[in-house]
Parts: sequence; structure tokens; C-alpha cells
Amino acid sequence: ERILYFDIVNGISGDMTIATLLDLGISKEVFLEEINKLNLGDEFNINIQEENENGIVGTKVEVITKEVNAHRHLSDIYEIIDKSSLNEYVKENAKKIFMVIAEAEAKVHGTTIDKIHFHEVGAIDSIVDVVSACILVDLLCVDKIYATTVPVGSGFVKCDHGIMPVPAPATIEILKDVPIKLNTVKGECTTPTGAAIIKTLCDDFVDVLELEVKQIGYGIGHKKFEIPNILRTVLGVKKKKNLYMR
Repeated sequence: ERILYFDIVNGISGDMTIATLLDLGISKEVFLEEINKLNLGDEFNINIQEENENGIVGTKVEVITKEVNAHRHLSDIYEIIDKSSLNEYVKENAKKIFMVIAEAEAKVHGTTIDKIHFHEVGAIDSIVDVVSACILVDLLCVDKIYATTVPVGSGFVKCDHGIMPVPAPATIEILKDVPIKLNTVKGECTTPTGAAIIKTLCDDFVDVLELEVKQIGYGIGHKKFEIPNILRTVLGVKKKKNLYMR
């Protein structure tokens, strides 16, 4: 059984997810060829580089977009995904992730899914983050995906609606039924996009897992915290125990 394990050291965001999965050794060229199937032309650029965080070398990703403050509804995002030439696995999972975000936002703001404006997460960069995560997981061809308990940070964060407590209301709503760790670091270390990706794609959340490690990936975030801002992934194999071996 091929296993992908998210070791969430200090939270999870969209760009860190792309970075850590690329760091497992997926070809950048193959990945970029896939993400261009979104058919958004020159609306975005992905900057992928090697970076050093507290002595740990990993991959850092930045999604650079042209647009400013586009307001999209869920139906607009679904249309972009449906019109793309991505495969069905990627399309279905990307839409599931956006549905998770939309449901949480609607609940928090006391409105309905169709009325939710994706401003902070509806911009092209979020679409690229979510679709990229689905592409990379698909390229890894794993049987099961697990993650550790999710650290969310503490304090307050500025967003379009003003000052919000950490985790932001949408983030904690998304993370219902997921084990989380509060008050890990000062600041927001898990974003709504990161939370929705991990909740949708993971089969289970476990802090103890037996597996034979094959590859390790380090994704480096853009924010600075008192602890390294990295997202580690482990690609491994779970061997079926043979009862007849002595």
C-alpha cells in the first residue's frame, strides 16, 4: 500500500501543500503542463524555488496573479474547473474542496452557498492552489492519505471583514470533525484553503503511523514564526504483515 502522510509541523496553506508535494520529487515540467490545463492563459505564474528554513532545505512556491479583488461565486469557480482539460479525479476533488470552503463561509456569514463571494479565496491563486494540490496527489498514485493533528495557531489576523480571532471562523468551521491543536504559535498558521485541502483529501488523521519511508518532502511557507514554517510530507509503503514469516 502506497501511503502519503502529511506531517503538519506548523499548519498548512495552499502554497505550502504545492511546495511539499513537489519536494517529494515530482517533475516541475509535468506539474506545470497539468496546471496549464486550467486554460487561464497568462492569468497566473507559479514561482518554484529551493529555499532554506532554519537549516532545512525545501521547496517554496509562490502563485503570482494579475487580477485584483475578483469576486467569484462557487458557480464561477466550478465553471473554470469544468471547462478545463484536467482529468476527472482532479476536477471532482477540486470542486469538493471549494464546496467545503463555501459551506463553511456560508455558515459563518449566515447566508447560502450560492450567495457566498469568494474574495479572499476566490481569486485565481486559490483556484491554482486547490487544483495544484489535487494534480500533485493524483501524480503520486497513492492508495491512502493520512495527516497528523492540525495546528492552527493563535491570536488575531486581519482579513477583509476586519480583525478575526485565530483560527479564523471559516477555518475552524472547515476543521469540524478533524483533530486540531490550538495555541501552537502566535499568528495564523493554517489557512481556510489549507484546511479544506487536508480535510477533503485525507482518509484519516493519525499521529502514530507505521510505514517504510521512501521519500520526504519539505514545503516552506512565506510567513515567519518562532518555529520553522514547514510542512513535511512522507511518501511510504505499508507492508502487509506475513503471518508465516519467522
